[in-house]
Amino acid sequence: METEVLVVKENNIDDKALEGIKRAGEIIKKGGLVAFPTETVYGLGGDGLNPESSKKIYAAKGRPSDNPLIVHVSNMEDVKDIVKEVPDSAIKLANAFWPGPLTMIMNKNDRVPYETTGGLDTVAIRMPNNKIALALIEASGGYIAAPSANISGRPSPTLAKYCEEDLSGKIEMIIDGGQVGIGLESTIVDLTSEIPMILRPGYITAEMLKDVLGEISIDKTIIDSSSTERPKAPGMKYRHYAPKGELTIIQGDQDKVVSFINSKAKEAKAAGKKVGVIGTDATKGLYEADVVKSVGNREDESTIAHELFKVLREFDDEQIDIMYSESFDDSGIGQAIMNRLLKAAGHNVITL
Repeated sequence: METEVLVVKENNIDDKALEGIKRAGEIIKKGGLVAFPTETVYGLGGDGLNPESSKKIYAAKGRPSDNPLIVHVSNMEDVKDIVKEVPDSAIKLANAFWPGPLTMIMNKNDRVPYETTGGLDTVAIRMPNNKIALALIEASGGYIAAPSANISGRPSPTLAKYCEEDLSGKIEMIIDGGQVGIGLESTIVDLTSEIPMILRPGYITAEMLKDVLGEISIDKTIIDSSSTERPKAPGMKYRHYAPKGELTIIQGDQDKVVSFINSKAKEAKAAGKKVGVIGTDATKGLYEADVVKSVGNREDESTIAHELFKVLREFDDEQIDIMYSESFDDSGIGQAIMNRLLKAAGHNVITL
């Protein structure tokens, strides 16, 4: 299969771009797959109401079939047509955060196939805040099932070139809308629990959700790898976001972290390994390794969220064998950053 790449600028969706998006919508209507940009990461889209399309998504990604897909919509009215009931909490959250990086889990009705929900009686729904994505959803019939557009387990793509790297020849089209804005997948909140529960942290933080709903709980498996509780979302039990090399997170006082990483980097280089380090703007110049990259500024953790997956992909591009990363705060958006980083490292953490 030859994969077409369609370049569209979100701030200039002209008639030519709209025609291309309509063609992409037709591909999805006919059961094909299209990778497309959202404000979080690139998604791999198929018809969310077509079980065969969902099967194709799992096959293209090499994704476990019990790992639910998120259904993307472009308006609140369409949500009512695929769930048994829209809870009041969903209306409040939609008013506050949609379109935006928030996924809500509700009880599905019979229109949504189990192939899309990973065999669950619930469906995850999101309205993305990206003009290209919203136009594609409209053009495809209203319901796009879309996980991140990468091979399962790899870092999620924030640039179209990484969609091409993983999926070229496996899907019909990739819409290149440039680098995404946020860089981490959406927050997932389960509204079928008595108390709404965060199953995946993201740009919409627990504090922001509490401001709207008053009470919120957090699944203990998000950060704590030692928790014996079974994750409520099947996808939470799989390793994700992993670079090809070995990644270790080092946490502790800055001076100790820098000294430890430099010592380990020296040992690895002596053994013939190519070493990469993930630091910040403030610490990048302190490290001695083959490749040192800053993921941003600790004073503005949204910069770190924006760059994390891109940096992990760049380490792969540069064939890094061993990587060390600083740790980050586990509150606010830092919780989402650490959630992704821990999964990328397989919870390989050294505390000094």
